[in-house]
Amino acid sequence: MAKWTAFPHDNSAYVYDAAALKKKWARLHAGDAEPYPKDDKVLAAWALFHAGEFQKAHEAGLKAGAAGITVANKAQAIYANYLEKSEKNKLAMFMEVAGRAEAQQADDPKNPNAYYWQAYALGRYSQGISIAKALAQGLGSKVKVALETAIKLEPRHADAHIALGAFHAEVIDKVGALLGRTQGASKDQGILMYKTALKLNPASAIAMVEYANGLVMLEGDKKMKEAEKLYADAAACEPADAMERLDVEMAKAELED
Repeated sequence: MAKWTAFPHDNSAYVYDAAALKKKWARLHAGDAEPYPKDDKVLAAWALFHAGEFQKAHEAGLKAGAAGITVANKAQAIYANYLEKSEKNKLAMFMEVAGRAEAQQADDPKNPNAYYWQAYALGRYSQGISIAKALAQGLGSKVKVALETAIKLEPRHADAHIALGAFHAEVIDKVGALLGRTQGASKDQGILMYKTALKLNPASAIAMVEYANGLVMLEGDKKMKEAEKLYADAAACEPADAMERLDVEMAKAELED
């Protein structure tokens, strides 16, 4: 496997030993509601993930077998989204995650993150190839069904609510409200999803950023002030791990634009 780009920030605040990780678990996983692992090898893979060692976390997760698939998928998806420079590699990585997550659903049908990571990867892949093209390929309904399944299995899955909000916003933004309806997209539903995500995980910078993006897509310039406030709030968040740091940096970049 080619060497992945290293996490570009100081990660010393995000290096947790097993005891610290256990203590911080609920805070670190407020977004994905991932249960605390029973397997030490899987816990070690999560420690690598939180420290921004995405490639090592991915490899350790795969080595740990079925219980490590979620951490491997999360490490690869977050890395591809934020740090992979090559568009071609990024899209290939998303498709690999989606395939692994789909296989995981067959083995572990009650695991919300098997559905969430399939949806996340297909959603990011869709953004990469263009939403219109993705909808024509039937990816929209796949993403929507997977996210709804994740939420049904785990109603407190804040990240799935964010992604479902983004689904509604992106579809309406790209094809309009009328055609969007044929894809099951609705403005009210989108806004509700973002608000629910922030209720479930009020400290989430990514929820604020995605909500801001969604407001602009759904409401245009009249919501620009509200969106800017959300970006500013996100930029002021205190990251608890490497992924959250990447979210906060993205919010700062949005404010500078």
